[in-house]
Amino acid sequence: MRNPAVRHSLLAWSLVLLASFASLASAQPGNTLEALQVQACRATSSLLLYRGEGFQSQHLERMNNDLATLAATLQGPQVTDEMRQAHRELAAELRRGAAFGQNEEDVPWDYTHSLSKALRDFLAVVSQQADSAPLEQIPVQIEYLAVQYLFRAYIGTFEIAREDGEHYLGQDERKLVPSIDSEFSQLSVQNPAELDKLMTRWQYLKVALSDLNSGTTAMISSSGRPFAPTMVDRHTRSLTGQLLSLN
Repeated sequence: MRNPAVRHSLLAWSLVLLASFASLASAQPGNTLEALQVQACRATSSLLLYRGEGFQSQHLERMNNDLATLAATLQGPQVTDEMRQAHRELAAELRRGAAFGQNEEDVPWDYTHSLSKALRDFLAVVSQQADSAPLEQIPVQIEYLAVQYLFRAYIGTFEIAREDGEHYLGQDERKLVPSIDSEFSQLSVQNPAELDKLMTRWQYLKVALSDLNSGTTAMISSSGRPFAPTMVDRHTRSLTGQLLSLN
């Protein structure tokens, strides 16, 4: 007989997925492209948590749910064949990363390069079609920076598109944090209490992400404090979820 706790857990995850799909189904075309970029970063972060936090089944399940939500979003308007191909390649890299053994030698030496490229390529294809206002880019940029943070905390340096420094794909915390900070100062929310919550969460993330230390090859933060990937991930998801609900 199935454990009631397991049954309740599966039901809870099903409700979360149904809510996500319902939200995506009502998204406007511009929001679909924004959601694709956010969800691709989230799936990548879930893989990094899975490998970095002891191969916990909850993180693998979350990655699979992220991939399912990403696939559902690809059914939306403005999605091209090029996006679908880039999505297949990203999903394959994520599932490949989840299948590697738990020892360092089980992971190919060039996997960080392959994963970085697969995510960048997907984001590049989608962002080329998007015509987002700066404020609409906030959740995308935060999730992308969170991927860089989790990479550095767990497996090494994320390879940004340095040849495209004017685009968010070619930027790290040294450009993205001030840019996001400026965009937040222009954010208009009808409910002041809701804006306060957004700003409080961003202020925490701002401190953590600014400590990333991308300017060096040393895998330590600028302050010397330990990285806090699980906290950054949790605050990132909450903040970007709130921001997406405003659009």
